[in-house]
Amino acid sequence: MEHEMKEYQFQAETKQLLNLMIHSLYTNKEIFLRELISNASDAIDRLRFEALTDPALLDGESRYEISLEPDKDRRTLSISDTGIGMSREEVITNIGTIAKSGTRELRERLKDGGSEQLLAEFIGHFGVGFYSSFMVADKVTLVTRRAGDETATLWESTGDGSYTLAETERSGHGTTVTLHLKPVDTEKGIEDFTDQWILSRIVRRYSDFVTYPINCKFEREETGQDQGGNLAQPTFIIEDKTLNSMKPIWSRGQAEVKEDEYADFYRHISHDWTDPFKTIALKAEGKVEYQALLFIPSKAPHDLYYHGAECGLRLYAKKVMIMERCEDLLPRYLRFIKGVVDSADLPLNISRQMLQQDQHITQIRKWLGKKVLDTLQDLKDKEYDKYLEFWKQFGRALKEGIGADYDNKDRILSLLLFQSSNDPKELTTLQGYVERMKEGQTEIYYLTGESRSVVENSPHLEAVREKGYEALYLVEPVDELLVQSLMDFEGRKLKSIGKGIIKLGSAAEQERLQQELKQKEEEASGLLELIQKAVDDHVKQVRLSSRLVSSPACMVGTEIDYSPQLERLLLKGKGGGPKQRRILELNPNHEIFNKMYDRFKKNAEDEALGKYGELLSAYAMLAEGSELENPTRFNRLMMDLMLQTL
Repeated sequence: MEHEMKEYQFQAETKQLLNLMIHSLYTNKEIFLRELISNASDAIDRLRFEALTDPALLDGESRYEISLEPDKDRRTLSISDTGIGMSREEVITNIGTIAKSGTRELRERLKDGGSEQLLAEFIGHFGVGFYSSFMVADKVTLVTRRAGDETATLWESTGDGSYTLAETERSGHGTTVTLHLKPVDTEKGIEDFTDQWILSRIVRRYSDFVTYPINCKFEREETGQDQGGNLAQPTFIIEDKTLNSMKPIWSRGQAEVKEDEYADFYRHISHDWTDPFKTIALKAEGKVEYQALLFIPSKAPHDLYYHGAECGLRLYAKKVMIMERCEDLLPRYLRFIKGVVDSADLPLNISRQMLQQDQHITQIRKWLGKKVLDTLQDLKDKEYDKYLEFWKQFGRALKEGIGADYDNKDRILSLLLFQSSNDPKELTTLQGYVERMKEGQTEIYYLTGESRSVVENSPHLEAVREKGYEALYLVEPVDELLVQSLMDFEGRKLKSIGKGIIKLGSAAEQERLQQELKQKEEEASGLLELIQKAVDDHVKQVRLSSRLVSSPACMVGTEIDYSPQLERLLLKGKGGGPKQRRILELNPNHEIFNKMYDRFKKNAEDEALGKYGELLSAYAMLAEGSELENPTRFNRLMMDLMLQTL
């Protein structure tokens, strides 16, 4: 018995958004059936998963199936499942809310030139697969009953931005979605979706890998002869027919599976509606037996670098899903990998705590990680241009592995690519850098910063560039963590150009240069002390530099100091705090320093020299892309200087 229907509005700004999704998301209308079958399969998976710890949910019902019920006369198509079902609250949350976040952003981007590509990019964020039903239906009715509940919920909408809810009855747990189909219009891609052969074709094309039977009532004609030997009137028999093979795609030989079947399966498990970038199928036999089907996505998901992003492979035991997202099957830096792992050696009722300690999982994790890295190495060696496409999307994540996966450190190192001063466009490997090192060079030089333009225009690079040494440009936040874990490569120490003392040229040349600097510092010690007093609040030492050529000053740190980029990241994460006091290096050959020194020799008490020191300190901060310690003070000094010279 149905109760009073109550009307609700969708909980997001969805009327316009829903209209765009219905009419622009898919060019192929038949895709709606794949979406609804995929939802039904997920519901059964979830029921089996939850029933492992709560068998009462099954309520004596052990049939797992999906049913298609076309009705030509009423022009309806119903898709039913025996899955977990939904409570009233879950219906409101999952069906009544198209977008919990990001809706406004999507709408604004659509206004600025939306496209199917943009919509496809956001599909996984909104769970809009269910709403593809409205491409072929004028009205959608959903009846669902959650396993363990006594009552069912009726949901109904015409896709106009509102829906109605009511209590109803259903004989068992699960969900039935009934589509009140639009008239057939082949020009618009709307076929007769009550035709059993059309449904069979769509299921075989998109959902043949689903592990539960997809049944459909088929009408079969039988003819015969009457007692007089004449042709009798044909009789029509209605029978259930299973439309899919139900053989898990990962258990089939690679030769048996087409690329589009792998792509369909990838879309099913990842909710990413682009084709996978790379498919990796493997089977292991021996002490630990498992099958795995892994996919590298074509594009990085929007939340790849969010700390709370959900990741992990689907874990099956004897073809029964025991964990939807098992993070222990791959190291964290490979979290972009999608796929399934099926092992006959795992018990169905394994807990997360047991899983983390299970030796089988440890071994599978080791083998899967090695297989993914070997696949990427093979891609890099044989299809470098294609590897560059991968690197653009996932290179940052791969760099995280240097500090997280010691066993595979060498494998990961061979995959890393960096920007460098050697080429304005082409990336380089560490091996490539080493092969180009100058004779007598013992260190790999690098500089970190916010962008290539900031780094390559940094004063720190002047002497390195003048002498023809190559420098790596580390311009991603993860690079700061990378250099903390990567001290050397093939016996060559990684050296930051922005820290410590830079020694360039031969040993004799370095010794001569250091002696000259020491002599000049002794001669100009009074001026250096005067400048030190002026900038003492944020500078711990003022000294002469061997790394500057055309710039008058730069800021450097000691070998153990944070780089400016890392300091900004840390302070941002902590919400602010005390900054490091760094070293101000001055160019002893620059005209500004020489004029300051001449002025100091004439009047050691000249107050202007302290102000010039402050301006040089500010210049050095701005040149490396850092914020000024006291912008107000800097503005005042600049104004005074302009008034004196104009």
